[in-house]
Amino acid sequence: MTTLVDIREANQHDFEFVVRLMNEALSRFYDGDHTKHAERIFTTHINGGADNLGFFSTFQRMFIATINGKQAGMIHLVGKRQGTLKISPLIVEPMFRQGHQVGIALLELAESYARAHNFRQVYCTVAKENEGAARFFVKNKFNITGQSDGHYKNDVTELMLYKTISESNYEQRFDRDHISVLPLSEQYNEQVRRLLLEHLPESFLGIDDGWVDSLFAGYARRIENPDVNSKYKLIYIAVDRQDKVRGVVGATPKKGTPIKLMPCIAVDLPAFVALVKDTPFFLLEYGHKLYAHLAPVPDEVIALQQAGWKLNGALPAAYHPNVVTQQWSLDINEVNTMRNMRVKDPFLRHIEAGRKDLEVRVGYGTIRSIKVGNTLEFSSRIRSVNVRVTDIRNYRSFVELLENESADRIVPDETKDSLLRILKDIYPPAKEALGVVVLQIERMSKL
Repeated sequence: MTTLVDIREANQHDFEFVVRLMNEALSRFYDGDHTKHAERIFTTHINGGADNLGFFSTFQRMFIATINGKQAGMIHLVGKRQGTLKISPLIVEPMFRQGHQVGIALLELAESYARAHNFRQVYCTVAKENEGAARFFVKNKFNITGQSDGHYKNDVTELMLYKTISESNYEQRFDRDHISVLPLSEQYNEQVRRLLLEHLPESFLGIDDGWVDSLFAGYARRIENPDVNSKYKLIYIAVDRQDKVRGVVGATPKKGTPIKLMPCIAVDLPAFVALVKDTPFFLLEYGHKLYAHLAPVPDEVIALQQAGWKLNGALPAAYHPNVVTQQWSLDINEVNTMRNMRVKDPFLRHIEAGRKDLEVRVGYGTIRSIKVGNTLEFSSRIRSVNVRVTDIRNYRSFVELLENESADRIVPDETKDSLLRILKDIYPPAKEALGVVVLQIERMSKL
């Protein structure tokens, strides 16, 4: 049974508790006088929260979590002029760290406070060696954006973490419904050429028709001479329902089995999200690590971090005199690299509830490469579910599919006629002509 956690603003009677908690929790990981630190932030809160010392801080507020009236934890929030909210710190009394959800309650308060006061981001720093705290924030969807060795204490590494607070259109900006990532086929060559010539020169000099010809020639060598010394290329494209190419990745396997992604570019954020999430799955057999040279905008950085990519370094003027190129990397293996497939949120809820165990797709080569026993990640804008493929069946058309399969197992509460309309709306005739693939799935715990 979960104990009820109450949260209130700190009052004068909480001073000794706050001082003790901060000294006990912070001394191992941070140098400095934690008693004076506690006294300063506590006094600021008690005096109304106005920060007269912080250059960028606008206010400071402190809250205490209690269980049955007993002090169980604290959180201190600092509002910033840039529209961000800092957690500094969040500490749970040791006797309440297991089974009471005190940390979750305090974090939910911070996020609710941020939404109510129109902060776009919540952030904090945590000692890497404070493994429990670091895991806590990562588990609750904070992105690790970097680290600094010896930042507050010589033998301690400080992690920087943040979480974007949803705006009304936040999920829509990152949504990539109906965008498929596929190996390049010849029919898309001219679209790829136009996209690269139009968009890539903004960040990379030397991009012209000859460069694109060399990229295509490298792609041909993947068949003629698939040896790393031939510098052969693998090319993947992000394609929407209208067969428009919205993103391109070129991958070059290297000696030692890293894989360089260049180019890696998309005309919009949904296509970029599709590329950074799906391309690693296709490259599993070619190497152990991906690295890419990019000049990402802020939303693209968020997408990279959410997909597990890490920033390795900044390369000023490496490809363009006015651009700082960044190197990002991702370790790939069968455990942490899973095929991601987009599912609309109502359908995903049916999978979560066990009401939907059939997923219908058309016969792209990437879909036909899925095998019985494979683990897939199904995701919508706001949630994800891991499933295992237990069977695969193929049909020539949607009509043949519905003659042999139960519509209710594909989309609960839909009739065969209404489901046929849904499928034909999602997949135009040219896509249906690729053949229909039915994946029978079972939900599993998220890895």
